[in-house]
This record gives sequence, C-alpha cells and structure tokens, in this order.
Amino acid sequence: MIDADKYKTPGQFMEALLSERGWTKRTLAIVLDVDESKINRLTSDRQPITAQMAVLLEEVFGVDANDFLALQHRYELAVARIESQPDPERSTRAAIYGDLPISEMIKRGWLDASNIKDREAVEASLHRFFGVNDLKNIEFLPHAAKRTEVSGDATPAQLAWIYRVRQIASEMLVAPFTDRSVDAVINKLSKLLRSADEARHVPRIMAEGGIRFLIVETLPVAKIDGVCFWLDEASPVIALTTRFDRIDNFWFVLRHELEHVKLRHGQSRVMLDVDLTGDRAAASDAIVQEEREANLAAADFCVPEKMMSAFVRKKSPFFAERDLRGFARTIQVHPGLVAGQLQHRTGDYRRFRNHLVPIREIIAPGAVVDGWGDIYPTE
Repeated sequence: MIDADKYKTPGQFMEALLSERGWTKRTLAIVLDVDESKINRLTSDRQPITAQMAVLLEEVFGVDANDFLALQHRYELAVARIESQPDPERSTRAAIYGDLPISEMIKRGWLDASNIKDREAVEASLHRFFGVNDLKNIEFLPHAAKRTEVSGDATPAQLAWIYRVRQIASEMLVAPFTDRSVDAVINKLSKLLRSADEARHVPRIMAEGGIRFLIVETLPVAKIDGVCFWLDEASPVIALTTRFDRIDNFWFVLRHELEHVKLRHGQSRVMLDVDLTGDRAAASDAIVQEEREANLAAADFCVPEKMMSAFVRKKSPFFAERDLRGFARTIQVHPGLVAGQLQHRTGDYRRFRNHLVPIREIIAPGAVVDGWGDIYPTE
C-alpha cells in the first residue's frame, strides 16, 4: 500500500497510484466515466480534489478518501503561504482592534472618528491619544519601548483609561501641593461624612489641597474603581469611576486613593485599583502592603475600626435597623457608611441596601467629569 504522507500534492499521489497499477490517465478516466482532461488537471494539481472525487478514488484505488482530502488541504495551505504577501502591520492591527474597545472610545469622544470602519481616522486618533508616531509604539504592544509602570497587570482597556485620565489631569489647574496638603484635605473631608449632600464639596477641597481630582467613567470590562499617580513630584492625581454609585463605595475608594497620595505611592508607578470590593478591599496578608495600608486607612475613615468592631461584637448576629441608625448618629456618619462596612464584615450584601444612596449626581456638578454622555474638552 502506498503511503500518502510521502507525497506533497494530491496529484503526485494519484500519479503514484496509477503507476502502481500500470494504468494510464485515460484508463482512469474511463473507469470514473469522466473526461481525460479532468484527470490531467487533477494529476497536475490544476484542479482540486473535491470530497465527491475523493470518494470515487477511494472506491477505485482502495485508499481512504481522507488521505486525498488531507493532501489537498496541506497543498492548498502551502500554496497560500507562498502566495500570501507578508503584512507586518496585520498583527499590530489585530492587537489594537482586538484588545482596545475602539467603538466605545469613539463613542466617548476619545478618538476623533465617525466609526470603527474609518481606519485612517481611527489610527490617526490613536497616534494622538497615545502620543506615538507609529501604532507599533503603543505601549501594550510587544515591541513598544515605552511602558507605564502599573501596579498589577493592566489590560489595554485599563491603560487607555489611564491615558485619558492623564490627558485631562494635565490640563487641570489646582492650588500648589505641599507635604501638609493631604492631611488637611482628609481632615476637611472627614467633616462631610454625616450627609450625602455634603459630598458636593469634595472637588473644591481636593483642588484647594493641590490634588487633581476627576471622575472618568470606566470602560467596559475594565472594572476600574480608582487610580492614583503623579504628573510630577508636586502634582498628585486621583481619579474615580464611581463604578458602584453608592455612598459607601465612593468614600472608601476616595480615602483609599488619598492614602496612596499621603504615603507617596504612585510616584514611580501608577496605583491602579481594580475591582476594589470583597477580599480585595480587606487587609489580609495576601494583599500587597501598599494596598493593605490604603484599605485599612479607608475603612477606618468611613467607620473607626475599634468602634465598628465593638458594635459588631455587641449586636452580632442580629443587627436591627434602629441599632444601625443609632450607631451612625453616635459616630456622626451617614448610615450608608456603617451599612457598607457591616456588609463587608458579615458578607451579607442584601441587608441595609436602602442606605447605600447614589452619590455621583451630587458630586458631578462641581467636578471634572468625563463619561455618561459628557465629553470633557481637551486640547
């Protein structure tokens, strides 16, 4: 039996089978009841072997039809590789259009293009957005020289969000930042915790403290809650997404980022906080020290840890509505902050949800905001 794997093309295999039997091409044409010219085209590989022809050849030569089809497939693939024109830009485009949410970036006004099909406009806008003169230099691509140091592995979508935050923050005007600024800001913010409406003062207090504060809607699947980085040694930036539009989450994430600023985290790398909930918002040894420190400070800011622990010990496992309200009134914070900490400690996220009031619309009028239908104008 002739081994099909020894041949490079189906035509060569057919020639070998004919030779083994001592047949001419005319003989095979008569046996198959086809024109001799067709047999000539098949043996010279000018006509592909179809599944139907493979079955006929199987009957005649006793060779599995799959052998003919496999040879045909390998031959066509080899020819395609030879004829294909190499395009070094193809893999770059695959990474960019596959990994970046281009349509969403256009919709958000980050890219100046009518739609994703307008490749020329999209790619020109990407040059400007990422500050590169060649798409291959966009930093999440394998051979790009520039890399933003980010805590954890940032996805292309998360990096794009960081670039947008940096773009807006670099154009903001705030008071000079000093080493005493952060403590002063935290002290002023702590006086706003009693009422949700008081959060409207946050943007002003942050700006007076020399901290560039902005709210930028996250991109799909990015799951970003906040970020802290520095434009230079005297220009800290804090951006939130308010992905969870709740009073407890807002104050926790904001204080978390302020702790990064206070401890000068983010000067050498971007402190990107993703999915800052559940175990990631805890203080276990499994969490890196910088994040653990920020989590502890944030939780203690919302509800002092000693008081919260005493309340839980006293009331556990039954927490009544009147107890929660009374405790919040005693420590002078909004009940939503107690509810949020209680949910986190007990793992029961169904209770006291009525206290987790939305807060974005309270802050937005006085803040720099990009998203939810609003496009912040940049140069």
